[in-house]
Amino acid sequence: LDTIVRWVDGGAPRGNPEDMPAPVTWPDESKWNFAEQFDGPPDLILESTPYTMPAEASDVWWKPQVPTGLTAERWARAIEIRPKTVAGRKIIHHAIARLVQEEPDAQLRQANQDNPAAGIADRSRSAGTFMEWAVGKQGEVMRPGSGKLMMPGSEILWDIHIAAAGEEVTDSVELGVYLYPENEPPANRQVLHLMGTGQMDIPPNSFAMTEGFFPLQRAARIESYQPHMHLRGTAMSLEAVLPSGRRQLLSHVGDFNFNWHNSYVYTDDAAPLLPKGTLMKVTAWYDNTVANRANPDPNVWVGSGSRTTDEMGHAWGNVTYFDDEEYETEVAK
Repeated sequence: LDTIVRWVDGGAPRGNPEDMPAPVTWPDESKWNFAEQFDGPPDLILESTPYTMPAEASDVWWKPQVPTGLTAERWARAIEIRPKTVAGRKIIHHAIARLVQEEPDAQLRQANQDNPAAGIADRSRSAGTFMEWAVGKQGEVMRPGSGKLMMPGSEILWDIHIAAAGEEVTDSVELGVYLYPENEPPANRQVLHLMGTGQMDIPPNSFAMTEGFFPLQRAARIESYQPHMHLRGTAMSLEAVLPSGRRQLLSHVGDFNFNWHNSYVYTDDAAPLLPKGTLMKVTAWYDNTVANRANPDPNVWVGSGSRTTDEMGHAWGNVTYFDDEEYETEVAK
């Protein structure tokens, strides 16, 4: 940045045109990210009800509910979420798609009932968060042999955070689902959990740290890890506190950037396999000082909230659960 300032102060002299890099070729915004990998667009595309955001307005959390149209059980093997138009990217801070269905897994229902953020009135019909999208995220591909179950008659409950951008914009959000063939269901089911804390109080001109926990009610394999913080977040770690009391550091992101919400997918030989009763611990670090160039104002107290200028401190993690026999089989591998 200092180099650019000196160049501008010097009159912004033009360099040798022959030294210029080739023009950037930008991706086609109309194409889905995983279309090439799966030989075509998503098998199922669902769209939220459009919303018109005025040029100036307070933030909005838009929560329409739309049917999936499914008449039989289907399994998702990859998922994408995106604003429908390029203009929509100016106003959509994040979008969460929650799956609402007659949930056959009683233990999964209980896990989602313990999550007050689910936002579903009838928790008996909650299958939890299907996928979360934020700036920079491309989508999620399930590990081969696992997927996300969608039941007949299911619906998607959207939770879309919209912020004004200085011009009126009307847009919707699209959910693209790549499905397993009907006669080839995967052996294991993945679910997405929010792990961390919604409580924080960061003083002005200071550094801070938060801790949050999530219990595994069954043996499980952690498939992916996606830190979620806002502009003052700098780092996040994921640990497993085993029933024996031993602690295991699973992942650490030391250079968090709000503009790139990456979901880190574990390779086959690195995906953590954890026993029932393991406590997942998420630790987040924040920089509310002038040294943080992304900080909108280091002179204010910062609490937990959904606005970009507020903070969050949780991780999204895809989890595959196992019964006792399945867990022993996985350990033996």
